[in-house]
Amino acid sequence: MTRIKILGLIPVAALTFATAAQAALPVGSTAPNFETRGALAGKVFTLKLSDQLKKGPVVLYFFPAAFTPGCTAEAHEFAEATAAFKKAGATVIGMSADPVEKLAEFSTKECSNKFAVASAGPKVIEGYDVALKSIPGLTGKTDRTSYVITKTGKIAYVYSALDYKDHVKNALAAVQSLK
Repeated sequence: MTRIKILGLIPVAALTFATAAQAALPVGSTAPNFETRGALAGKVFTLKLSDQLKKGPVVLYFFPAAFTPGCTAEAHEFAEATAAFKKAGATVIGMSADPVEKLAEFSTKECSNKFAVASAGPKVIEGYDVALKSIPGLTGKTDRTSYVITKTGKIAYVYSALDYKDHVKNALAAVQSLK
């Protein structure tokens, strides 16, 4: 078990979270920019990370598949915490390898129209090193990994664990610590 990684802006001792695995993008590295199709409240749109970062920090969370039990529970938790993320100045974006049409439905039914979900193609999955490797037969899916990306495009926090339970509270604590 290893501690999460946080930029020097945040005292590591103040955050005592654990992670079962480490994502490949280290804290302090530049987040790969991307453009893809996303959905918010069932409406499909073009999502570009650099445009989202102009508003402030971004919580980019990858999940394996829409409408599965863990991913649905995680979406509900992010939806419930959306106001707290907004208060801290952050935008939440969920990412999976699902087609945008499926994500449009997921955005209304499970995300409660609170935040965007977007389709992560092979380049995004590779760029963020979130290919699901631990479950045979699920090639092309994403691992459950949460990133907090600063307004300047730097990775400030990363947490990778298949269990969804700590992703929301840890990401929110990391965003709140950026101020």
